[in-house]
Amino acid sequence: MSSKNKTPEQIKYDKLEKKHELKRPVFKNCIRAFWVGGCICLVGQALTYFYIYMFNFTEKTAGNPTTATMVFLSMLFTGFGIYDRIGQYGGAGSAVPVTGFGNSVVSAAIEHRTEGYVLGVGGNMFKLAGTVILFGVFSAFVVVLIRTILLMWGGK
Repeated sequence: MSSKNKTPEQIKYDKLEKKHELKRPVFKNCIRAFWVGGCICLVGQALTYFYIYMFNFTEKTAGNPTTATMVFLSMLFTGFGIYDRIGQYGGAGSAVPVTGFGNSVVSAAIEHRTEGYVLGVGGNMFKLAGTVILFGVFSAFVVVLIRTILLMWGGK
């Protein structure tokens, strides 16, 4: 609604609302997100080196067990309520890495567990993560399709 169409009471309310609106510390939140996301990635890199040196994986093959371990840890931490505190502190920094996927699956399952295991947990577990899976698979398909077309035209 433009200010021309507002009544004097609405304009007065808008001014009062702006006066009492909490200012968000955007820069501080960005630093926290960078810090938390970086720490999660640091743990992931440490796990990658662990799999390389302890189990003789290559850098390429260590990625899958590292990802699985990170998702498992985020699910475990979500179940114990630890990941919620990390998310409250780090915001998007905890949601962007692969650990955010595990968190979204388990938190939806925990939220709907009172409805039963089949209809509650099973039916609602992938509500939030379903879009991530869908668009992840779709974007991977598009990338492979583009790469295939480029290889057919003689690219490397």
